[in-house]
Amino acid sequence: MIIDEIEIRVRYGETDQMGVVHHGNYALYLEMARTEWLRSLGVSYKEMEDQGVMLPVISMSLNYKKSAFYDEVIKVKTILKKNPTVKIDFDFEITNQKGEILVLANTVLAFINMETKRPMKCPKYILDLIPE
Repeated sequence: MIIDEIEIRVRYGETDQMGVVHHGNYALYLEMARTEWLRSLGVSYKEMEDQGVMLPVISMSLNYKKSAFYDEVIKVKTILKKNPTVKIDFDFEITNQKGEILVLANTVLAFINMETKRPMKCPKYILDLIPE
């Protein structure tokens, strides 16, 4: 299991008139967390694309527990529980500054060959970076 965590300060434009984060922004938070998870392994998403690999989201689920608010610092924990194959499956926990769980989420992404637009196995250079 590989875990990475990032902090995000909620911006005004991500909230409604009550200062509550709009539900659609959580997809962006998850993307930021996945990108930083890859970077923590030493893989840049841009470099991966330069090598002909896309990683589109094919499934996403979010379970909202509590609201996040404007100017609050939230933490997004990214968890990889099993080694990727043709797909990579992430669990997420988003918490507030008190450590309260705001959102539990999951995304599944597929490795796609940019040239053929077909699914492919996770590149070996990524698998090599994931501890056993």
